[in-house]
Amino acid sequence: MIKVTVWNENRHERNNPAVGAIYPDGIHGAIAGFLAEAGFEAGTATLDEPEHGLTEDVLNRTDVLVWWGHLAHHEVEDAIVLRVYERVLKGMGLIVLHSGHASKIFAKLLGTPTGQLKWHEADEKERIWVVDPAHPIASGLGEYIELPQEEMYGEHFNIPAPDQLVFVSWFEGGEVFRSGVTYHRGQGKIFYFRPGHETYPTYYNKEVQRVIANGVRWAAPSRTAEPAYGNAAPLEPIGAKRGSGR
Repeated sequence: MIKVTVWNENRHERNNPAVGAIYPDGIHGAIAGFLAEAGFEAGTATLDEPEHGLTEDVLNRTDVLVWWGHLAHHEVEDAIVLRVYERVLKGMGLIVLHSGHASKIFAKLLGTPTGQLKWHEADEKERIWVVDPAHPIASGLGEYIELPQEEMYGEHFNIPAPDQLVFVSWFEGGEVFRSGVTYHRGQGKIFYFRPGHETYPTYYNKEVQRVIANGVRWAAPSRTAEPAYGNAAPLEPIGAKRGSGR
């Protein structure tokens, strides 16, 4: 069974009654809930827990880490960021949601400052187009996902060219955005998925849930041998009989 840890700041839910009403168990609780229903072993961790809930033991038992952050990126300790970074390089999958594009861990893994973009909140429709229908993360979807209300993110999105572009969003106001991108770093796989503003019930949408569940399956470790680096002895004798027979 794939083991998932859903990390969330858990600040909006505690400080904004409107968000708390939408996500009474927190965004992390909602996501962990539907992932458990999909057959994963899902736990949660939040910013204000010791070590942000991401102890070495928790991360060592995590196959895929799901990350949602917004208000307090700067409060995440650099030592914990490095701990997550090293686990991703060794094979742990990472799914970054919505405003997690500005998280320290996303920036460190991608080598960008904060993943800058355009944004505004206008309760507008978002249509998320599947541009790579053969990708496992798009499995079971139609041509697009339509959300009646979401926050707009617009290009230019300051990220490196992705390994794979899975989704592109169109918004009612005319903007477009690369809303589903994947990367490989070391042995780890990374999936960024755009929708999920805290004042909308996006994570109750069944198609959004399907994408995240598909992303977890895709990002799970491949269980291959860890690469060896540095000075290495040859696998076979080199030149043992070179020059013989003259």
